[in-house]
Amino acid sequence: MPDRLCVELKSLKLYIWSYRDKGAFHEAVTNQILGDLVAAIKPRYLRLEARFNVRGGIYTTVVAEHRKRGWKQV
Repeated sequence: MPDRLCVELKSLKLYIWSYRDKGAFHEAVTNQILGDLVAAIKPRYLRLEARFNVRGGIYTTVVAEHRKRGWKQV
């Protein structure tokens, strides 16, 4: 749920691709992306579902959410 700002899709893709060659835990990357998006656009609500496909047949899905203080879903 955006508030006043949004992110251009191409900018978001380039930002996410910047994590491609960094070694980090999936949970840490997901929380960092969520934190950066919240800082940039200050949404009322943001749910990030990160799906990681790694070698070896192990797939991970990490979900993180942010709710603006006082925001209630209608």
